[in-house]
This record gives sequence, structure tokens and C-alpha cells, in this order.
Amino acid sequence: MNRNTQRTASRQAALISILWVVGLGLAPTFAQDTATAKAKAKAPGVEVTVTTEMTGAGIVSAGVALPAIPPVTGSRKNPVPSWGKPLPYPILIADRRNNRLIEIAPDKSIVWEFVSPSLKVYRGNEDVNFSPDGKLLAVSEEDNFDVHIVDYEKKMLTWTYGTPDFRGKAPGFLNYPDDAHLLADGKFITADIRNCRILIIDPKDNSVVTQWGSPGKCRHKPPHQLAHPNGATPLENGDILVTEISGSWISRITREGKVLWSVRAPNIRYPSDAFMTVDGKQVIVADFAKPGRIVIFDPATRKISWEYFVKEGDKMLDHCSIARELPDTGDIFVVDDLRDRVMVIDRKTKEFIWQYGVTDTKGHKPGYLFYPDGFDIDVFRDWKTALGKR
Repeated sequence: MNRNTQRTASRQAALISILWVVGLGLAPTFAQDTATAKAKAKAPGVEVTVTTEMTGAGIVSAGVALPAIPPVTGSRKNPVPSWGKPLPYPILIADRRNNRLIEIAPDKSIVWEFVSPSLKVYRGNEDVNFSPDGKLLAVSEEDNFDVHIVDYEKKMLTWTYGTPDFRGKAPGFLNYPDDAHLLADGKFITADIRNCRILIIDPKDNSVVTQWGSPGKCRHKPPHQLAHPNGATPLENGDILVTEISGSWISRITREGKVLWSVRAPNIRYPSDAFMTVDGKQVIVADFAKPGRIVIFDPATRKISWEYFVKEGDKMLDHCSIARELPDTGDIFVVDDLRDRVMVIDRKTKEFIWQYGVTDTKGHKPGYLFYPDGFDIDVFRDWKTALGKR
């Protein structure tokens, strides 16, 4: 190195030292910057920019005193006593942009709430489902790129898979995971939409025990390839009902990967999280579109037995994400995402007979929701008796 080069290097070093001392933060050297850039390039996940829309209302609560949680005394096969019409059981809602889970009784009182413990780890919960024993909750967060288990009674986040704010396909990473369920054997299943795969994960060691589909091969050829799956619903006998966005495909697949049937949902443009009806014979699916639609059909014949579709006005659905048949009454419960409400639709009259959330109005105080996106039915706890209802 010649003297001029030495002088230049000395001046640069002195300048960096001075700037660091006065707090302008030029401490990292060029070598460190280069090393950081290389590390990011080799990282298995890609960092995602978090927008204001993604954080929603932040950390919020309805702010009401909550009753004591009753013990689990029911199951899906043997539910607790029904409240009857219009809503037979309390509903647990994934209130997406309020970053919380909230349970609403048929009398519209708030009986349970889980508030985000940290927006970094828990933000944008969009689907929630009870475990088979009713004690845990499986939660998915599409645009936080992770899935969780929440302990219902402790109101505690106990497990996470995926890396918040990073998308990827390597172990420990997801890319827009939708739908989340805990299976009878304790495994966790989720539909990893943009990786075009469904994963069954063992929470004990985070190992992937089953994968259907493959990243980059987004076509309908179940179970080896899947066309953007957004639903993976476990059925009573252990089979999985898989919903694929592209082509509106719904398939019934055994845990061993055998396809029992695969059909296109009739009259549906964007199928969202299909379920079987209570009797296990038909499929009910919501159309995530504007105007939205709900269809119940026979998978053997594709014949529609019931349909809800309104083109405009208060009864129009706007990107409804899940519809399910209610046990006991047979009416239809639907989440109407972009109209900030959840409703019960009378099976015969097709009228709204129960609603929570103010239509087209966002909020987090009692009576309000902000982009509700998923729900499950609490047949496990006798809130009716606990609240002194007859």
C-alpha cells in the first residue's frame, strides 16, 4: 500500500470513528455489510414488509369483564345442551384485523377473549378451530406466515410453527398458511397456500410427518400436487377434506394419501374452506367473492341442494370465507369478512335471523368486529348453564 492510499484509509477510519462517537451509527464496516447481505441471500426465508393493513387495529380488547370458564363436558359427538334457535351454541371468532379471538354467546354477550400478546408473533389470526377435546385452539395467520396453538383455559400461546414476517418453503417456514386444525392424534394440519402444499406437523418436535403437494408445482393432481389449497378439514373418521382455489376443486383424501373422490364445486369461483354437512353426506362451501355465495351439494352428483346468493343490498355477502351447517337447527352460519359481520341464515327462509357485528362498520368494542375471517362452534362447554340461562 503506498503513502497516499495509507493517508486515505486513515482519514476514512478516523471519520467513521468520529461519526460513531457522535451517534450517527456508521459502526458496521464494509466487510460486515457484505457479510450481512450474503447471509440474507442465503437465508431460507424472505423478509416481508409489514403494512398498516396487516397490523390492523393493533392490540385491542372489548374491555368487558369475562365470566369464569366452565369445564369441558361436551364433545362434537355429544355436545352440551343447545340454546336452540337462532344460534344453538356460542361461536368462537377469529377477528382478524383486531388481532384477537373472541367468543360470543347466543345472547350476544362476550364470554371469552384472547388478545394478541405481541404483534410481532401474533397478528392477523384468520382461522381458528378447537382441538378434538376442546381444550386447545389451532390458529392460522396468513400474512404473518405462521400457525399457532393457544391453550383455551390458560389463554396462552403455547406453540408456533413458521417464522413471523418471513415467507419460505424450507423447514420452519410457510408461505401464506390458511386453515389450521389439531387432529385426534395431536398432530397439526395446515394448508400452505402459496407453497401449494398441505402439511401435517408434529408439535412435539416440529417435524413434518406428511406433505401433500409441492412448492412450485401448483396444479390439481392430488395428493402429489395441489392447486393453491386453502382448506384442510379433518373429518370424523380421520379423512381430510381438501379445498383448492384454482379450479374450485374439493377432494376427500385419507390420511394415507388415497383420493376417495375429487370434484369441482358447482357455481363457485373461489372456494374457501369446505366442510361436510352435519350428516356427513354433502359439502358446504363459501365463495370468497363479491357478491359471495354459499352452496351445499352432493359430491357424488354435483347436484346443488341449497344455495344462498344475493347480488346487492344488506343481504349481499362480500368475500364470505367460511360457511357451516349448525348442529341441532340445520341453519347456516357464515363469516362475511369484508362486511365485518357473522350471521345465521335460516335454512328455509334464507333470512338473517342472528348477527354479530355492525354491517360495514369496523370496531373492537362490544358488538363490533374488524374483518372476521374464521370461526368454530363451542359444543364443549355449557355456557348456557354457566350464564344462568334457561
